[in-house]
Amino acid sequence: MSDSPDARMCAKYNFQKPNDRRALDLMNVAAMAVVTDIPEIIIAYGVSDEYSFVLHKSCDLFERRASKLVSTIVSTFTANYVFSWPTCFPDTPLSFPLPTFDGRAVCYPSVQNLRDYLSWRQVDCHINNLYNTTFWSLVQLGGLDNKDAERTLAYELVDPGSHSVAAEMDELAEPVTQSKSQAEKDKKRRAKARVVVQHLDIIKDDFWDRRPWILSNKPGKAPKET
Repeated sequence: MSDSPDARMCAKYNFQKPNDRRALDLMNVAAMAVVTDIPEIIIAYGVSDEYSFVLHKSCDLFERRASKLVSTIVSTFTANYVFSWPTCFPDTPLSFPLPTFDGRAVCYPSVQNLRDYLSWRQVDCHINNLYNTTFWSLVQLGGLDNKDAERTLAYELVDPGSHSVAAEMDELAEPVTQSKSQAEKDKKRRAKARVVVQHLDIIKDDFWDRRPWILSNKPGKAPKET
């Protein structure tokens, strides 16, 4: 799911540059609602105005119909985004045209492809965050105009500016082959999972080693901190 407030909306509501904490918090609130309402989602990763929601390849929600999955996730996200706007922007009421979102479904052939995709998203986030932070510093603090700021810039890596939503619990994932009653028990257990927002490095092995259920889709406990 991706592509929310465009440049016109950012200008309309005077979003702070390069990053508006209120806007990022609102995206996270909406994403947490989606993960809570759809416990089959094992992790969500967000950058700026985009969010990726991950369903394991064994998930059979809505019989894996792409249109149903996308429409449900997008509508749930949009409803919660609009509903939660007053909490994050208490002094800036919404007005028409209201925020809208679109989405698409992508099927990755392997869990390694999925990990590579999420890692790429974070690398791209680092680069864009560096560029935007430097650009707006040159404009707002350095007194340059947009064109002069662009001429001055060069790319380097920057500390993570991304946000992820993960369901954390001792046993997380719905096994592929189980009886209906057992599957229902697993779904209830997943629905009770604690959904949290974390700002983490998801490129290195440590993130995945501590959350084996994301790629394996098998219940397991997180390793203890050492």
